[in-house]
Amino acid sequence: MKSLVETLQPLGRALMLPIAVLPAAGLLLRFGQPDLCNIPFIAAAGDAIFSHLGLLFAIGVAFGLAKENHGAAGLAGAVCFLVATVGAKTLIVVPPESLQGFSGAARSFAESAFREAALAKLGIPAGIISGLVSGALYNRFHEIKLPDCLAFFGGRRFVPIAAGCAGILLAAILGYGWTTINAGMDSFSHAISRAGALGLFVYGTANRLLLVTGLHHILNNLVWFMLGDFHGVTGDIKRFFAGDPTAGAFMTGFFPVMMFGLPAACLAMYHTVPKARRPEASGLFLSMALTAFLTGVTEPIEFSFMFLAPGLYAVHAVLTGTSMALMNFLGIKLGFGFSAGLVDYLINFGKATHPLMLLPVGAAFGVIYYAIFRFAIHKFDLKTPGREEMQPTTSSASAAAGIVPTDRGAAFVAALGGADNLVNIDACTTRLRLVVKNGKAVDEATLKTLGTRGIVRPSPDDLQVVLGPIADQVAGEIRECLTAGIDDAAVRRLLAALGGRQNVQSIASRAGRVVVTLREPASSNAAALKDLVPRGVVVLPGSVQLLFGPQSAVAAERLLAAGER
Repeated sequence: MKSLVETLQPLGRALMLPIAVLPAAGLLLRFGQPDLCNIPFIAAAGDAIFSHLGLLFAIGVAFGLAKENHGAAGLAGAVCFLVATVGAKTLIVVPPESLQGFSGAARSFAESAFREAALAKLGIPAGIISGLVSGALYNRFHEIKLPDCLAFFGGRRFVPIAAGCAGILLAAILGYGWTTINAGMDSFSHAISRAGALGLFVYGTANRLLLVTGLHHILNNLVWFMLGDFHGVTGDIKRFFAGDPTAGAFMTGFFPVMMFGLPAACLAMYHTVPKARRPEASGLFLSMALTAFLTGVTEPIEFSFMFLAPGLYAVHAVLTGTSMALMNFLGIKLGFGFSAGLVDYLINFGKATHPLMLLPVGAAFGVIYYAIFRFAIHKFDLKTPGREEMQPTTSSASAAAGIVPTDRGAAFVAALGGADNLVNIDACTTRLRLVVKNGKAVDEATLKTLGTRGIVRPSPDDLQVVLGPIADQVAGEIRECLTAGIDDAAVRRLLAALGGRQNVQSIASRAGRVVVTLREPASSNAAALKDLVPRGVVVLPGSVQLLFGPQSAVAAERLLAAGER
């Protein structure tokens, strides 16, 4: 039975996919504003992304939750969202008081405007729900078999159809339940607003404490995209860009910590490194500090001390909460499209309230972080980077494992226990998210030499490797390494061992396996298949299962493509 954390983690990862487009949207929106470049069509292009976040969440969440991250799930998410929102629009009852003084065509326009505003408020919740439903439908039905007369609509093609049917049900819930849903969202917003400084402190502290599990993304989505209402625009981020003077409370407090506090912590850790090792440590700390200062990506720094000194990390979480409350008390309002770094600070300077006050507040937080970190590291002899026991260098560790240093994907595969140990490979903004057969086979020391900033084990089979912004690129290199052996020649040999193309009735990818249904099972060559599939072959009546592990999706696609040629 999975724990709540294990159940929610895939959602936290999936939510990051649509959020990843926000930096581009924020840049376009701000550069097009009159106070910057004054290019209206550029501003409109950025606003188009913010105006359709619900659809983007529907596609991104479905894609992120689906097995193999297949695009059919994203299509299903879009279908479910469009059916749900357009259907709900016709069911929302417009209050009579909203139509007073209107008649004829004006009354029709007023009704349409009310419904559009209502749907805009529900857009992101509807998008997330559509993505959840569609991702679950894909995982359940992507291999469904229908009667021969309906076979064209089987498999992955069935998923968008099922998602459309689910969208009809969701439309009824949203349409008929609009009054109750709207009241609930308003109550939530008012409760958060009434919490004031205490609510902001709790949010900031919880945000950092949940970082280790990745569940902080779920918390962020509630306040960044659903909180409050400003002329029909909801969420702290969207309201800030729409000009709401009260927006930004759930973003501002991150700036002193990410731009000043954590870079100062890096300086403290550097100054506590023995002088003989400072040259080799300087590049690491400078890279992490600049990344946090410029972009607001802080996980590499936080994971460098999170497990070494949990008490120190708890202090960091409390300081983050304190910053949230303090910035609100001072009346400072800042916003971002991605995170609280210098880039967002500069481009959003013109929309901010008292932005120059960030500088002295940030400097104060820098001093506090530096003093606390330097004292704690010396007092408790914390083995922060550069103070740990000497490890083999990357080149020697790679050589010992038989790895070519320039082949990063192969190096990670070897450190993770080899291709046979990898069941699933994924990534979010700053970490690899992996499923492995044997967690004990993972070589953490070698991973560290490859640039890993920390490792999280949510369960015995789940592994998160913190790398920083290069995580998605490394995940791609690992996949390329694993699929390098499945070339055209290998596919032809597999088809021959299966009895030829004409003997293959269907091919489907399941978790770690390629399931091939055969017309004449006796025509296949089990011994040849075992030689071609190192992980093994399972022969069943009428079918064979080829155990490719994380290569299964690619292997299935290439076999299907070869069979159609």
